[in-house]
Amino acid sequence: MTAGPGVVALHGWDWLQLLGHFLLLSLLSVGGALTTAPEMHRYLVLQQRWLGEAQFSSSITLAQAAPGPNILFVALLGWNLGMNSGGPLLALAGVVLSLTGILLPSTIVTHLASQWGHRNRHLRGVRAFKQGMAPVVIGLMLATGWILARASHDTGSGAALWLLTATTALLVWRTRLHVLWLLAAGALLGILGVV
Repeated sequence: MTAGPGVVALHGWDWLQLLGHFLLLSLLSVGGALTTAPEMHRYLVLQQRWLGEAQFSSSITLAQAAPGPNILFVALLGWNLGMNSGGPLLALAGVVLSLTGILLPSTIVTHLASQWGHRNRHLRGVRAFKQGMAPVVIGLMLATGWILARASHDTGSGAALWLLTATTALLVWRTRLHVLWLLAAGALLGILGVV
C-alpha cells in the first residue's frame, strides 16, 4: 500500500480504542460499512493520525476494485494501521480487531431485526421504515464519495475526475452498460494519466 504517516506507536489502550470505535461504527453502518467511511477517515486520518490520506483512499479503492465483499476495505485499513505500528504481526491484529469491530454488532442486530421485520412485515411502520432508509443510505454513500473524490482532487486530477464521475453516474442511470466496462474505461483513463 501507499506510504502512510510513518511509524506510529500504538499501545494496548490504542488498540482497544480502535476496537471500540469500530464497534460503535458497526451500529451506524446502515447500508454497509462503506457508509461509515467518512467517520473512519475522520478518526483514523484526521484525529488519531494513524493513517495517511493516501493509505486511506487507496485501501478503499483497492478493496472496491478487488472481487469479494465491500467490507474488505476495513481489513485493509486495519492492515495498514498495523504495518504503520510495527509490522506483519500487528497488521494481522489490526485486521482482526477492525473486522471484529465492524462486523459483530451489526451482524447481531441485523439478524435479530430481520427476524422481527419478517414476522411483522405487514405492519405499516415496518414498510415505512424500509422506504425511509433509502434516502439515508444514498446520503451516506454520497458522503463517502465526497471523501474519496476530495483525496483524488488533491492529486491534481480535479476537473477531469469530476467529469468522469458525472459521466459514469449518468451512464449507469440511463443505460444498461455493464459496470465492469465503466471500471475498465476509468482504469484506462487512469493509466493514460487523464484522471
